[in-house]
Amino acid sequence: MLILYQPMTSTRHIMGMPITLEIVDNNIGAEVADEVFAYFKSINNKFSTYKPESEISQINLGKVSAADYSPEMRTIFALAEETKQLTNGYFDIKIKDGIYDPSGLVKGWAIHNAAKILVDKGLKNYYLVAGGDIQASGLNNNGKPWSVGIKNPFKKHELIKIIYITNQGVATSGTYEQGQHIYNPHNRTSLITDIVSLTVIGPNIFEADRFATAAFAMGPYGINFIEKLNGFEGYMIDENGLATKTSGFEKYTKF
Repeated sequence: MLILYQPMTSTRHIMGMPITLEIVDNNIGAEVADEVFAYFKSINNKFSTYKPESEISQINLGKVSAADYSPEMRTIFALAEETKQLTNGYFDIKIKDGIYDPSGLVKGWAIHNAAKILVDKGLKNYYLVAGGDIQASGLNNNGKPWSVGIKNPFKKHELIKIIYITNQGVATSGTYEQGQHIYNPHNRTSLITDIVSLTVIGPNIFEADRFATAAFAMGPYGINFIEKLNGFEGYMIDENGLATKTSGFEKYTKF
């Protein structure tokens, strides 16, 4: 028999975006949410390129050498290099000589790590979303998979697809919210205009996020890249509003 509890939901604005945590498991105090949000604040303080005192900003200013990187920074640089290799160079945190912007990796990684805090506390049913990127575990308060809406990039208040996930991550890369902030590392001066949105479902939000970013940088070919990844599905919308989906995507539109 499935026992449903009153969910605990909390939202805070960190890292320049709203972060929402919903936990369905019983007997959860506010201190759990406080710990998760404190983690996001610590990551923001370390990796924000908008904070001159952050570690990444100090690195970009040449004030911190590689030998003095924090363990978290070493991890991100190693994961960035791994992702670059896995995507044939379509993911690169080096934006110009001596300047790094790891934001395309850090958000999904941070959400994934924040979810581990919940797992370590024995929680099984939760939903964590930061800036539209989602990690979902277990079931929602109705005992069903968590629902995630994919926005119409041409009408931001309209949803064009609803997908249902459990124990997975969903990330969307696109230009319709923040403009041209993703670039093709192989052709840095060319804007990506032929696609506007690419949503990826993966085994966790870290994997979904990093491959969504890289796939978007590939342009129309990105959906084919996702098709070839084992355990991933994708949904791409081009400049004309036409959608292309991977072969197994539709299984997530029903439960």
